Amino acid sequence: MMKLLSNTKALVLSVALTAGILSTSCGDGTSAQNISIPGINGMSVTLVQDNVLISMVFQSLHLDGGLRYNIPKYPNSYLEISPDLQSAGTLMAINVSLKDVFNTSLQTLDPATLPGGRALPGVAGGRLPAVAFSIEKFKNMSFYLGPKLFGVFIPVGNLGIGSSIITARYYTGSNRIGNISLVGQDANGENGGLLLMLDMSASVTTQLKSVAKKFN
Repeated sequence: MMKLLSNTKALVLSVALTAGILSTSCGDGTSAQNISIPGINGMSVTLVQDNVLISMVFQSLHLDGGLRYNIPKYPNSYLEISPDLQSAGTLMAINVSLKDVFNTSLQTLDPATLPGGRALPGVAGGRLPAVAFSIEKFKNMSFYLGPKLFGVFIPVGNLGIGSSIITARYYTGSNRIGNISLVGQDANGENGGLLLMLDMSASVTTQLKSVAKKFN
C-alpha cells in the first residue's frame, strides 16, 4: 500500500507530478493536446454512424488473443480487447451506441461513485447512474450515464501519481468534448484508473461526426 507523504514533501511531489503530466499546449491554435497517460498510447474518441468509439493501446499489457464483451444494461454496446497490430501492446476498443446513451431508462440505475467510493471528479454530487463489471485484466470497469453525459472508468495500474486525481479537459482536434481524469490508487492501493467523461449534447455529437469523417 502506498503511504501518503506529508507536508512539504507531499506538496513538492504533487506540483512536480502535475507539471509533468499536464505539460501540454494548444500548439498552433488549430488543435489542442490532451494530457499524456502513462502506459497508454493512441487514445481517441470518434463517432462512427451512431456509435461512439473510444480506443486506446495499453503498452505493457500483452495478450495472445482477443475477446468481445457485452456491456451489461447496454444492449447495443460492447468492448473488445485484442493484440495491437502495430505494437506489442493490447488494443481496447469501446463501442457505445447512442441508442443506449439516450435511453432514459438507463438513467434510473443506482448512482455510483468511482470504484472504491471516491467522488466522481467534475460531477455535482460526485455520483451518476452506473453499471460496473469486470473482465480479464480489468477489474471494476464502470459506465456512467446522466442527462447529456456519458462516462467510462477503465482500471489502470499504478499511474505514478500517488492517491491524487488529476483532471483536465479532453479534446478532439480543437474541440473540447469532455474531461479526462487520471485516478491514483486509493488508501488500499487499489482502484486506480482512467476516467473519461463525455459531453453528449447535440453540439458535441456534431463535433464527433466531423472528426469521424477524417477516418472514413
